[in-house]
Amino acid sequence: MDKPNQPEAVSSVMKVFAILEALGDQEDIGITELSQRLMMSKSTTYRFLQTMKMLGYVSQEGEADKYSLTLKLFELGAKSLEYVDLIDLADKEMRYISEQTNEALHLGMLDENAIIYIHKIDSGYNLRMQSKIGRRNPLYSTAIGKVLLAEKQEGFVRAQLAPVEFIKHTEKTLENTEQLLSELTLVKQQHFAEDNEEQEPGLRCIATPIYDRFGNVTAGLSISFPTIRFDEKRLSYYVELLHQACRNISEQLGYKHYPV
Repeated sequence: MDKPNQPEAVSSVMKVFAILEALGDQEDIGITELSQRLMMSKSTTYRFLQTMKMLGYVSQEGEADKYSLTLKLFELGAKSLEYVDLIDLADKEMRYISEQTNEALHLGMLDENAIIYIHKIDSGYNLRMQSKIGRRNPLYSTAIGKVLLAEKQEGFVRAQLAPVEFIKHTEKTLENTEQLLSELTLVKQQHFAEDNEEQEPGLRCIATPIYDRFGNVTAGLSISFPTIRFDEKRLSYYVELLHQACRNISEQLGYKHYPV
């Protein structure tokens, strides 16, 4: 059996994806407009469209000269996301930050009215934060807790915290929901949260959000420092490290519009 001409095969694949992208940019489009936009002949465009229609990726409105995408591409994308493991994705990014800072990294998710750590990388220093995977901590006194709540509706935040007792872990711990809501406004604006000795004396944490494919905050990633090692002048650097990591993770989860 003769092998297909490689340059011609590549050209055909490129034309298919050009058509898909054009249809993705417009709800429905006719052959004449599509062929002009892609600088392909109408006969070639028609041939590709009919094949894509037969395979279920394109639909045609009756006998009208209008074509649009079906949900089959979405179904394929959704299937690929079933195999995405958040911890595996985060581990690579966390190890990179660990190499740059030698500090502790935590990945946390919302668990009822608390956060739960689902992955961590310990600091390389002797003086470091003591934590365990599976450990729960309050939402109101942790940086991860704050980023998990920052983009939620006020009613959701109030409902989550209604049964929660605000324990004064340190003199800097927030005392009530009103104080937390005020801080969440800032967290949402700046796209990162801080725990400035609110959970433990002498411990500083910074966290940024991870988004799922629907644009919902699904997890938070944090870096923790003993205050004696924290350099305020490097805050923006630490935040950028976290943002880049969370941006990469979010994109691999299917979200392409990370806010910063």
